[in-house]
Amino acid sequence: MNFLKLDAFQLKWVAIIGMILNHIVIGLWSDSFPTWLAIPLYAAGGLTFPIMAYFVVEGYKYTRSLGKYIGRIALFGLIALPFHMLTMRSIMLNIMFTIIVGLFCLWLYDKMRKVRPLFWVLFVIICILTMMPIPFDWPLIGVIVVMLTYAIKNEKARRVVPSIVAGVFIFLNALASVWMLSTPGMEEMVPMYGFDLRLSWVSASFIIGCFAAAVLLKNFNGERGKRMKWAFYVIYPAHLAAIGLAALALGLVGMHTFGL
Repeated sequence: MNFLKLDAFQLKWVAIIGMILNHIVIGLWSDSFPTWLAIPLYAAGGLTFPIMAYFVVEGYKYTRSLGKYIGRIALFGLIALPFHMLTMRSIMLNIMFTIIVGLFCLWLYDKMRKVRPLFWVLFVIICILTMMPIPFDWPLIGVIVVMLTYAIKNEKARRVVPSIVAGVFIFLNALASVWMLSTPGMEEMVPMYGFDLRLSWVSASFIIGCFAAAVLLKNFNGERGKRMKWAFYVIYPAHLAAIGLAALALGLVGMHTFGL
């Protein structure tokens, strides 16, 4: 299927577009947002992190300075932070911080070759910490996806397995949230960051995008294509600012959203 053969530049744009579409649904969600439109837009978001995780791992392998690489990610993560919280309608750390934790785990994995059992204990603790006290975007599963992409040595498997694992995990999490939100007395146990029952149903469609990401990565042609050093870094905070401020202007989010 040669029409699916994409280079890194093209795959990164697929990831960016999927991210923007998904965030439009979350940021502008309201009772009037049509479900028929929300499902494909939300599903598109499943393309984003598996593709970006793959290229983050590639960046880790070939970067000349891990410190500068992480510093660049941290800078734009901090710039995006307030707009991300507006869009997600909650106090939480954005995906840039999830990536930083993932990179730290890769570094730790390489440094602890002789004490791997200890590494895995630390890894589990780190993954759990991404859920609390201040949650990260893609809590728990995000760091696991990054690690799988690095630790799996078979090239075909590492392009496909992390996306499938992510899709199944998020699908089951969505179903669990639907069940809790549908059960009287259980609503307060679901940290859904502004999600309601209908949006929880919509979020189950994320698995479609994750599985599509597996197909696209499987057909990655291994070529870099055009350079895209700064595009994602700039687009990330810019699109969150546009969506977050639009949500604020429309009255969809305010200080009451954060319990203040």
